[in-house]
Amino acid sequence: MESKKSLGIVETKYFTFAKGESPMLLESGASLGPITLAYEAYGELNKNKSNAILIVHALSGDAHAAGFHKGDKKAGWWDSMIGPGKAFDTDKYFVICSNVIGGCRGSTGPSSLNPKTNKPYALDFPIITIADMVKAQKELIDYLGIKRLLCVSGGSMGGMQALQWVASFPEAVASTIPIATAWKHSPQQIAFDEVGRQAVMADPDWNQGNYYDGRSPERGLSVARMIGHITYMSDESMEAKFSRRLREKNYSFTFKSDFEVEGYLRYRGDSFVKRFDANSYLYITKAMDYFDLSSGKLIPKGKTIDTRFLVLSFESDWLYPAYQSREIIQFLKTRNVDASYCQIQAKYGHDAFLLDIPEQTHLVKHFLSATFKINKVKS
Repeated sequence: MESKKSLGIVETKYFTFAKGESPMLLESGASLGPITLAYEAYGELNKNKSNAILIVHALSGDAHAAGFHKGDKKAGWWDSMIGPGKAFDTDKYFVICSNVIGGCRGSTGPSSLNPKTNKPYALDFPIITIADMVKAQKELIDYLGIKRLLCVSGGSMGGMQALQWVASFPEAVASTIPIATAWKHSPQQIAFDEVGRQAVMADPDWNQGNYYDGRSPERGLSVARMIGHITYMSDESMEAKFSRRLREKNYSFTFKSDFEVEGYLRYRGDSFVKRFDANSYLYITKAMDYFDLSSGKLIPKGKTIDTRFLVLSFESDWLYPAYQSREIIQFLKTRNVDASYCQIQAKYGHDAFLLDIPEQTHLVKHFLSATFKINKVKS
């Protein structure tokens, strides 16, 4: 039986580019620079740099994907999947994860200082897209001297970035594993994001984004997170976790949180505002809504690519339902791409990809092993 150990203590690193007279041109036509990306790396890069895997995070994620920061009791957000003997086996692979631009966990975003004003960008920060996030990640991968990634993988918004890597830099990606995602946001997904944004902007403390010298819009951001968290769970998992259990013995006959599920959502909202910036929430959800690789944009007609795909979805995920993953696979088959698909039976809803699901681990591990062997033969 393979040993699955923790990575132990890890550290966040920082890479800055697009300095001075060389800012990065964004999809909107605006430019941004200098740009700093926070990133972490686990495992060892082999001699020919053929074992590098890029992990890309979801909306509220960051560069800390695995292991522990000094003094922390909680491991990185995908520790169940990254480490020695795990799906992304750091005994075999060099695993990288960076915080996206527009974020607030070490990478340049609206809470960062604008070099022109020496104040936080706030709403002066330009609108960014998933393609812009990937373009910045490519700068990091180039800096690390990696010409071709063995794999790019992530769930939810991470899955969008994994797909965008293929659209933007197909020659730099040997394989991709998009999980619990879509190749375009549906009207329902856009609607949930818009309600969240409106909750933030309706908070008087938002102050048109200029809240960094005063009170932050915690109540608005907390409500946005509560709304979002409902969509991450399934009806079955909520029933199992909460049912109609009360926090006290009887109803209070007030507007206090009578039910356990109410208290849980408030806790999730209150926890979120302590680690996330409200403006980043606005920018990142907008980037997700703009994302659209349908209508042949993923692989243009007449173009061939040498990238393998493993697309995974979860039966109970109603935020990114399985039909959206099947749309991707059906398109890939029309382009004669080496693509596999699996719909995993798990009751946990959209958040299932973050959990230790044996089938997900098995599929990823064997897909990566096969890809590594194929690439070794080709080289």
